[in-house]
Amino acid sequence: MTGTESSRAILFAGGGTGGHLYPALAIAQTLVRLAPDVRPLFVGARRGIERDVLPHQGFAFELLDLHPLYRPAVWRNWRTVRGAVSAWRGLGALVARERPRLVVGTGGYASGAALAYAVAHGIPIVQQIADSTPGLTARWFARYSREVYVGYPESIAHLPSGPGTVYVDTGNPIEPPPDPRPSRSAARAIWDFANDGAQVILIFGGSQGARAINDAVAGWVDLGLPDGIKLIWATGRGHYAGYAGRESPAVRVRPYLAPIAEAYAAADIAVTRAGAITTAELCAWGIPMVLVPLPTAAADHQTANARALEGAGAAIRLSQQALSAESLAGIAGQLATDPQRRASLAAGALRRARPGAAEDIARRILRAVDLR
Repeated sequence: MTGTESSRAILFAGGGTGGHLYPALAIAQTLVRLAPDVRPLFVGARRGIERDVLPHQGFAFELLDLHPLYRPAVWRNWRTVRGAVSAWRGLGALVARERPRLVVGTGGYASGAALAYAVAHGIPIVQQIADSTPGLTARWFARYSREVYVGYPESIAHLPSGPGTVYVDTGNPIEPPPDPRPSRSAARAIWDFANDGAQVILIFGGSQGARAINDAVAGWVDLGLPDGIKLIWATGRGHYAGYAGRESPAVRVRPYLAPIAEAYAAADIAVTRAGAITTAELCAWGIPMVLVPLPTAAADHQTANARALEGAGAAIRLSQQALSAESLAGIAGQLATDPQRRASLAAGALRRARPGAAEDIARRILRAVDLR
């Protein structure tokens, strides 16, 4: 590898979950489209989702023995310390070999070591923070970041400022809806739904599914869906076998939605978790949301996301504690029969939409390191 190639390397650090990894991939893919000679590199954890995802993305990557802080089981933090020492050595070798111009942190425990190494060795850093409540790593390194790109403007109130730190409300980087968008009739034909004026409700609980949501949907289906409502229901691969038997002319049951754009294009309403990327996609598509936050998410950040979107007039928040077949039937069913409420929520979602976030962030990164 030549020195010229190395000087155009940008190191992405983040992962553990898809909410931290997929924004990094969206930015990296856009960087390469805008500046084909830029070389994105990825650092992640051996135990995170990046282990399965990165080998198929076409980018160079290195997985290190990184661990989160084990708060409830503090005696397990010896793994965190041991992994951090090992990762520091691995980062040193990686930086010596690749000489990155910038480190981009996208959150999670997988980013902490790389951001710390960069700060200690004078390598500039920027961050992309997806959620309305920033995590510990994001908060700590915000003061050292040249720029911080936030998915939710509400997160800025939780972040410290440092000399030269700039907060930018870019939104979360996603794959934007196609332009032009497919017609509603064409989108419904993909699902073998007649274009008969029925309301299509898209339901999913994230890439792994959500049993609480699945059980409520199953109960609603068993009670009997009202006429004029159809469901596209993604259960998650691990849950699919238990719910597949509820497929019917009005209900499409799938383990996973890929490409999910086919479902977004057909949907009038969505019932989902309140993850940052999911909600960013729903805003970009202008889909009214019923959000059921994951109560065990770190720092309860999904509840904060749902509250922010509820306050913006883009979503209805339904706690998992209150979720049942009856409550889901009441909220989603009422929304399906209230076109004015749907239109208001759709308008609120579109006001929060940032479909060009990946390109905005990529262009700012290129300017920050003079790689335009």
